[in-house]
Amino acid sequence: MGEYRQFIFEKQTAIVDKGTISCAAPSNIALVKYWGKRPVQLPENPSISFTLDTCHTKTTLHYQKRTAQADTFEFELFFEGVLKPTFKPKVQNFFERIVDYVPFIKEYSFVIETENTFPHSSGIASSASGMSALAFCVMELEQRLCPATPASYRIQKTSFLARLGSGSACRSIEGPVTIWGAHPQIPESSDAYAVPFSGELHANFKQYQDTILLIDKGEKQVSSSVGHDLMHGHPFAKERFKQATQNLGKLTEILTSGDVDAFITIVESEALTLHAMMMTSLPYFILMKPHTLSVIQKVWQYRQETGSKLCFTLDAGANVHLLYPANEKESVKEFIVAELVAYCQKGQYICDEIGFGAKMIE
Repeated sequence: MGEYRQFIFEKQTAIVDKGTISCAAPSNIALVKYWGKRPVQLPENPSISFTLDTCHTKTTLHYQKRTAQADTFEFELFFEGVLKPTFKPKVQNFFERIVDYVPFIKEYSFVIETENTFPHSSGIASSASGMSALAFCVMELEQRLCPATPASYRIQKTSFLARLGSGSACRSIEGPVTIWGAHPQIPESSDAYAVPFSGELHANFKQYQDTILLIDKGEKQVSSSVGHDLMHGHPFAKERFKQATQNLGKLTEILTSGDVDAFITIVESEALTLHAMMMTSLPYFILMKPHTLSVIQKVWQYRQETGSKLCFTLDAGANVHLLYPANEKESVKEFIVAELVAYCQKGQYICDEIGFGAKMIE
């Protein structure tokens, strides 16, 4: 913890007994993938992501000062209006990881109400949006305890805390493009928190669209946490980490130059490499489904026949994220309805676009 001492809360200047904080935090989709981590929640390679907009978690934190500080945390969690004791261990673990930096959380009892704008278990990173939303609420409480805290510090610390709940959550605090992990070409980058892409995002990538095809909404056979752990001792791990670092450097230049064809090459290669690492770990596993591969083939065929700039990416699951410029919105939707809906579970898909990170809800 010594190297992160700047994030330890030490100076309360206001008395706050009770209140309510509400925020919304989005999910994100990695373009260069992070796969493999070291303690505690630090990435083995840097990653870069589009922050989403429509797919987000709304969290309300009710807090009440306890009569005496205790050694335990006191909270209840409601998901979509229903008490969810099964979700408590993850929040308990999160609180245990962050308490050294926000010790005041032991002084309050909490009621946490949370809901997603997307279906649960739909393959969208709900841990990213959920943990970033909760971290955002905790930092708003810190702000109320110390109103003079600078905004830049607050944002950085929010990302730092979110990472301790879910690695990719640190990339959801800001947008539209964020980078997590130290990179030699990006001096401000860090393994401890995400930073916004500091370049001038080319017009080609502004309002970029992300349509998520829900291929399989079932629980994954191997969790992401287990998958990350399997990178330890993986025969290709070192080369993969090197490749990701190189691809991120290339992609930051592409996002500025507007070269969409080069963007497609890196993004699709990254998606397939992520799953190749799963298929070559021990034990090996496959998270793609037959319909995932069918969609990929359809996308390639459509691009070849039409000259479209549509491409795909994948998270650690079967669902397909379709990425494309805003000026292709109508034509791609026609293609989805005509050719791809048949591969979606119950015909379900979600239309989203890049957004601007977490925000308070009045």
